[in-house]
Amino acid sequence: MRASVGHASPAVDSVAKHPSRPCLPSLPPPRTAHAALARQEPTLSSDSPAGLARFNTAPADTVEHALLACCGNRRWARRLTDHRPYPTVDALLAAADEASYDLSRTDLTGALADESSADPHHAAPLAARTALRAAHAAYESSFGHAFVISLDHLRPEERLDQVLTRIQERLTHDPDEERAVAADELRRLARSRVARLVADGPPAPRVSQESSDSGRPDSPSVAV
Repeated sequence: MRASVGHASPAVDSVAKHPSRPCLPSLPPPRTAHAALARQEPTLSSDSPAGLARFNTAPADTVEHALLACCGNRRWARRLTDHRPYPTVDALLAAADEASYDLSRTDLTGALADESSADPHHAAPLAARTALRAAHAAYESSFGHAFVISLDHLRPEERLDQVLTRIQERLTHDPDEERAVAADELRRLARSRVARLVADGPPAPRVSQESSDSGRPDSPSVAV
């Protein structure tokens, strides 16, 4: 399997998952994103006071349901919900990180099972779409869950090659090694999703959309 198939304009960036997952009242609808090899974490500091206020004051069941679209573990979502109000978005993101680090093995298994791989964008070349689907199938056969990766800080045209390269690399891992890598990528995805969930103002347009019923508050990275 070739890791690189050339650049596909709007390549890989959204997850076909959880149709009709609710957002918080008046919050921008979900999008998709995360960081691959770049390790800078997303931060919104105090730039989203209105979004944070909505997050802090919305009904608990609404917030918990929205958070489940960020990480599919109820204990994780309930923990973030119960610890409101958060003084800043950074405090919320730090809490999301801490809750992700504290996921038990069973929690992590369930959260990874809750992820699903998106098809490549229809505009990608046929060879790229075929290679990506084959790579996802090989990964899921080896590890029993969708391939998750954070793609923040990558240009859209770089994402497909990055995903293919990283799947090939991670297929060489033993199960415990890959579980640790997947857990960290899932944490980054959850952090980015929470950041988008509380972001103030209208969302930026998607770079590409593999599925019209994605319910994730993501940026351009997800389980691809």
